[in-house]
Amino acid sequence: MNKRIALSAGTFDPVTLGHLDIITRAAAIFDEVVVGIFENPAKVKMFPLDVRFAALTKAVEHLPNVRTVIGEGFLAAYANEIGACALVKGARNGADFDYEKVMADYNKLHFGVETLLLVSDTRYDNVSSTLVREMLENGEDVSALLPEGVAEILKSNI
Repeated sequence: MNKRIALSAGTFDPVTLGHLDIITRAAAIFDEVVVGIFENPAKVKMFPLDVRFAALTKAVEHLPNVRTVIGEGFLAAYANEIGACALVKGARNGADFDYEKVMADYNKLHFGVETLLLVSDTRYDNVSSTLVREMLENGEDVSALLPEGVAEILKSNI
């Protein structure tokens, strides 16, 4: 039987407990979850790629069927390259769902890749990388919003 591989991706600037929740739930569904940092040139990043990758890798180190990569190119094309049967995305609200629906339709039509959309746990509805960055810029403690060990990686790179 073939392994069921899923791809979950983002800029992870930085990875949050909301991201980790989606990744953990995907890991319970699929045989393997590849979590990739894909650069979005339209987004201004607070943390360089190597720091984001270290934080992401630390966040998922306890999940044996999850591996981290730095992806390049178009997300759905990369999914096909690695043999992923689905993209896994999270949605906190209607705006997230509307955006992800458009992307899911496009990826299915042009790349034949399915999208599994997981609704966020209500504990993480208001958790976002943007919020974490704003709090960090104001010198606030963000450890309650981040996976274990991630705050230390970020603090040493601010």
